[in-house]
Amino acid sequence: MPKPLIVDIPHDLGRDEAKRRLETGTDQARAFLAKSGVAVDQLAWTGDRLDFGVSAMAQKVAGTIDVGPESVRLEVKLPFLLALFAEKIQKVASKEGNLLLTKK
Repeated sequence: MPKPLIVDIPHDLGRDEAKRRLETGTDQARAFLAKSGVAVDQLAWTGDRLDFGVSAMAQKVAGTIDVGPESVRLEVKLPFLLALFAEKIQKVASKEGNLLLTKK
């Protein structure tokens, strides 16, 4: 089993605002992913942690997003086939996360 993909995204929004933006962002991401043929199987908040699961092309991905006061930590367990693209996935997640959590 490959190592989990981990992305830490710093922010200066505070925990509550970062979580609010992530809640809004997950709704937008769900709509975008559906158009791309990716099904969101699970989205469940427990306190400041979001557990999620998605599937596409017979591949299932599970992960968590932990919202902290100064950073957000994304941890994704990629199946072997998708682990080959871990670097690209990490870059996209970091870029999109930074856009979402940048002060406006």
